[in-house]
Amino acid sequence: MVSFVFPSFSRGLIEVCIFLYSFSSEMELGLVTLLRAAWVAAILPVVIALIPSSKINFFQQFVLGFAKRGKIMQSSSNKFTVPQKLFIHFYILASVWTTLLLGATWLYAYSTVPKISEPYLFSSIASHLTGGSGIFSFHSSHTSKEHRSRIAVSIFLLLLMEAQVLRRLFESIYIFKYSPSARMHILGYLTGLFFYTAVPISLCCNHATEVYKFGLSLIQEFIVKGKDRMLATEVDWWRFLNPLIQLRWYSWIGAAIFFWGWIHQHHCHAILGSLRENREDNDEYVVPHGDWFQYVSSPHYLAEIVIYAGFVVASGCSDLTIWLLWGFTVVNLVLAAAETHRWYLHKFDNYPRNRFAIFPFVY
Repeated sequence: MVSFVFPSFSRGLIEVCIFLYSFSSEMELGLVTLLRAAWVAAILPVVIALIPSSKINFFQQFVLGFAKRGKIMQSSSNKFTVPQKLFIHFYILASVWTTLLLGATWLYAYSTVPKISEPYLFSSIASHLTGGSGIFSFHSSHTSKEHRSRIAVSIFLLLLMEAQVLRRLFESIYIFKYSPSARMHILGYLTGLFFYTAVPISLCCNHATEVYKFGLSLIQEFIVKGKDRMLATEVDWWRFLNPLIQLRWYSWIGAAIFFWGWIHQHHCHAILGSLRENREDNDEYVVPHGDWFQYVSSPHYLAEIVIYAGFVVASGCSDLTIWLLWGFTVVNLVLAAAETHRWYLHKFDNYPRNRFAIFPFVY
């Protein structure tokens, strides 16, 4: 009985994989278009809400109601809200999703790199660094050097995203001490879930369909060969690290911008967290000082904009999808920062008047 069940089950799985593989061909351009449309749809209402016009005041308050959270949300307006401490859900989701995409994309990149024998290894690296063609210009049976280079950028962007979301997860657990009354609108919560689902896939969307097909082919291979035969493959660490070798100068400049914002955001979050040490049971607020707080009221938002600008530069400034996700980050945080700045000015009579909302000396 068993001998008939398992072959039938395996054949069924293979047929499902074949169907999904054929379906993925129709997703080739659809995913990128869908993501871009989603970012545009998310950007437009916020841009309209930022227009300084009394004629659209109702719409501005409507959009701002979704963006409010924590101290700038009145404690009496708890309808359709959730605790702000649920921010941790964003970073758990993003950590798992980014790790999955990173692992799958890196494994796919590994499969596209041709095997390199040791006598040619160092000469090929030297040739790449000096701008020559070398053996890296050879076309593997899967992809060209240029295509592998683009995949390498996607891997690098996902590595940066992993560094970002893991740090935010750490801060949510060990640094932030949310007040029991701190709330956020349920639609703001859903927007956060959308954002941290869409960002990782946006960073690798140009190759997501290829990676998806590759994953399905691996599943089919696993079904046919079995675990023991698949695990017998020896890992070539030079091929594994090849994506990092393929990176161009702009990716490293983008990484420098990313970590500049990354470090400052961590410092600012540490400052905000320290203001609530041993203060979990009350709602008193203190004016923060230090780091970029000397210049703006929401330096952690400014740092977030710098971080995502790093993604744009690291991608070569040529990916419209990444430009759009950065655009959403900017308009969303500008809206929140403006409201936070107004709250500080209203709350504290001695609030530093030389501070701007989010951009030093500009706004």
